[in-house]
Amino acid sequence: MTVKYGKFELPTKIKLDEKDKTDTFARFIAEPFERGFGHTIGNALRRIMLTSMEAPAIISVKFEGVPHEYMAIEGVIEDVTHIVLNLKNALLRKLPVEGETSIRGPITISKDFEVTQEMLTASNGQYAVTLKEILGDMTFDIVNPDLHIFTVTQPMKKKVFVKVAIGRGYVPSERHDLEHKVVDEIVLDSAFSPVTLVNYFVENTRVGQDTDFDRLVLEVTTDGRITPHEALTFATQIGIHHFQVFDEIKLQDISFDLEEQENDSDKDVILSKLALKINEIELSVRSTNCLSQANIDTIAELVVMPESDMLRFRNFGKKSLNEIKAKLEEMGLHLGMDLSRYGINKDNVRDIVQEYLNDKLGKES
Repeated sequence: MTVKYGKFELPTKIKLDEKDKTDTFARFIAEPFERGFGHTIGNALRRIMLTSMEAPAIISVKFEGVPHEYMAIEGVIEDVTHIVLNLKNALLRKLPVEGETSIRGPITISKDFEVTQEMLTASNGQYAVTLKEILGDMTFDIVNPDLHIFTVTQPMKKKVFVKVAIGRGYVPSERHDLEHKVVDEIVLDSAFSPVTLVNYFVENTRVGQDTDFDRLVLEVTTDGRITPHEALTFATQIGIHHFQVFDEIKLQDISFDLEEQENDSDKDVILSKLALKINEIELSVRSTNCLSQANIDTIAELVVMPESDMLRFRNFGKKSLNEIKAKLEEMGLHLGMDLSRYGINKDNVRDIVQEYLNDKLGKES
């Protein structure tokens, strides 16, 4: 037996805010949710992204002729403890894909490192060694190859061994389980989590005449080992993976009434937006004047216009067009919309809007 449930408002599209987007930061907007679901979904995704994302990190290092970290290396300004702290800031990227040989690790990378007198002379007697020189070409991509590791003041040649593994969260050195650990191997605390900050905000949004639905805004910041988009994608799938555990206790199926009052409800929602006056949507004075000169008074008259027609209006440029497109996207609308399912077209759009406003005024009185 299937139990019938009423309709839940759900977002049809997740919007990415292009204005502030970078390689390590993104803002995602999802609306509308039923009241309360903004916090439910936002908090769950935030916790998963901060605790469960995976990335590579250095877990140990071994310098030839260096028995432990509490000592100095001849010809190197920094002591080993300082060098280890610098290595903890290494950012490595690798997304293991299904079917390829497992690289979860640990993987040992060995490098014959040499600083010559010519290199020292060219750098005024102090040669700065970077992460790229320590790791060389390897299985992992180096996000910050120019990270300073230590400074050499005299010619030297050493062999360096670095172990890298893929994990999640923060793992202190004593919790690393290294099968073939040697005596002079220095084990590091490892920060595997590539997500550095997640903020979420829940705001009110409108559906039809109701203004108490949730708009969820997620701000995701990473350190470059994964992108914010990847973080949200992976977190969503991890959440679904865990919810599926409870599916085995299911006694009955439920179905959701997705079509409940679809025609009347959907038409009322769209008409409430289309009936807005141009001066009600906070456009710039230039864009508002251009639309007024084109005899466009409402949002309805605007959205039935294709983009190509908009550019033919006098004094109407690309900047105004982009502003209008961005504002319409915030409202879930776009230029050149097909409104035929609501009985609206370019010829009758003014009559339909006026009829809606008259009907609305009659109900309120």
